[in-house]
Amino acid sequence: MEPFVLDTGATAWMLMSAALVLLMTPALAFFYGGMVRAKTVLNMMLMSFAALAVGAIVWTVCGYSIAFGDDIGGVIGDPLQFLGLEGTDEQSLLAASGVPFLVAAAFQMTFPIITVALISGAIADRIRFRTWVVFAGLWTILGYAPMAHMVWGGGLLSGSADSLAAAVFGTTGTGSDAVAAVAPIDFAGGTVVHINAGMAGLVLAILTGRRIGWGREPMRPHSLPLVMLGAALLWFGWFGFNAGSAGTANATAGLAWVNTTVATAAAIAGWMVVEKIRDRHVTSLGAASGAVAGLVAITPAAAAVSPLGAIALGAISGAVCALSVSLKHRFGIDDSLDVVGVHLVGGIAGTVLIGFLATDTGLLYGGGFAQLGVQVIITLAAVLVSGTVTLAVGLLLKAVLGWRISEEEEIAGIDLSRHAETAWDLTGSPATLRSIATSHAHRGENR
Repeated sequence: MEPFVLDTGATAWMLMSAALVLLMTPALAFFYGGMVRAKTVLNMMLMSFAALAVGAIVWTVCGYSIAFGDDIGGVIGDPLQFLGLEGTDEQSLLAASGVPFLVAAAFQMTFPIITVALISGAIADRIRFRTWVVFAGLWTILGYAPMAHMVWGGGLLSGSADSLAAAVFGTTGTGSDAVAAVAPIDFAGGTVVHINAGMAGLVLAILTGRRIGWGREPMRPHSLPLVMLGAALLWFGWFGFNAGSAGTANATAGLAWVNTTVATAAAIAGWMVVEKIRDRHVTSLGAASGAVAGLVAITPAAAAVSPLGAIALGAISGAVCALSVSLKHRFGIDDSLDVVGVHLVGGIAGTVLIGFLATDTGLLYGGGFAQLGVQVIITLAAVLVSGTVTLAVGLLLKAVLGWRISEEEEIAGIDLSRHAETAWDLTGSPATLRSIATSHAHRGENR
């Protein structure tokens, strides 16, 4: 067995990257918190913090094992292999990378946390907090971890010899060295994170139903400065997401950093152009949303495209997402904070555009249609798997715990009615205090 040699530079890089990705969840709380009405901002932010609390524990107990344990049927890893992240052999697991096992596991821990938090934006203002907490745990186990295994752990959506890509396009190599002749590309989570979260958000938005007054009453963001702050912090944290996925501080990380920057910039421009043509004005909310759309789209492609390709990918994705967010009104789906329009559509756009723009195998670089075909296959598979799992978990929780708060609570505002607090009460007025007291008195019957 090759001796384990600690690479302190790579280890420091991964620890820093993990911290950056962890920052993305509080950043999302700002982003989502600013987008909702003032009477629900605390609940919205609390949902992100709950995803962080639940996700960290579940990932430590069994999530990592399900995602990266020895393959079982191409769908999950051995859930007992790394139980509690104990009993691991650093020398056999990470001898080549020089990064301790717990550091790698910590970096991966931050991904399910932000993925679950993303889903909350589709069902803002109207769901029971306890149901959300249970959902966060179940979906991490059943929705995120299996998808991560299928894509990154050698499962059905990877480039292994037993994957869908190998079944369609054949394999290369022999014996234990055999791999798919054309491997899917998802560098940092286009399928695992964004398509997965976006599809889950779509299913839950339909299952939960529309907010009271949706489509008839204005439901404008209560604090656009919070939205802009959240978007800025998300962009900052995303460098850990993408550049950190290189595994060390090398040229691949540098390419991912540059591509993340220019794709996001181009997506802002793409979104603003659509706004100017369609609405005759450019908005700060649109710029912030365009930034997130670009970050989403470049995530799977960060190390596969050139900087010029990243600009094209970002501009296309920003424009497509800007056009997509209005479709919820046409279909009557109350995706409160555009999780579907930004994350599902952006994730699909970024994943599929790899088939055109990948510098080694893309169609526009002479690689033929094979890479594009593989990217379409894993996109459709991710949509199907995520939708099916989320529907099953959502229906179970709806039957056991219920999703919706009462009509009276929703009208009054979930912050006061469910959490007995308000975001911007600086006076402690008697009327507010009486409302809080009433909320406490009636909480039992409302639940």
